[in-house]
Amino acid sequence: MKELNLPEPIAAYFDADRRDGQAVARCFTKDGVVLDEGKTHAGFAAIEAWKNAASAQYAYTAEPHTLQTQGRSHIVTSRVSGDFPGSPVDLRYTFILERGKIASLEVAP
Repeated sequence: MKELNLPEPIAAYFDADRRDGQAVARCFTKDGVVLDEGKTHAGFAAIEAWKNAASAQYAYTAEPHTLQTQGRSHIVTSRVSGDFPGSPVDLRYTFILERGKIASLEVAP
């Protein structure tokens, strides 16, 4: 991750993603939102539950390899590998940051 020079909140997110839902939720603003698999998860509790559910269903790792910035959006392409159908896959994580935290994250193929 260091060679990508990810903004601190995004580097913190990928580090927290290796741990648990509570660590992931702390990376977001209090009104933070995650859009993943057609569902919206808003606020700390919902983001924590989203991460915990994903970790309970699949064991996976995410390795960021590309960073693009478009306006306020930081788009990180990450190789996600694990025990899920179609593994490994490259996913695009589109982050919008606000005051040193993640305001929104959209995960898409």
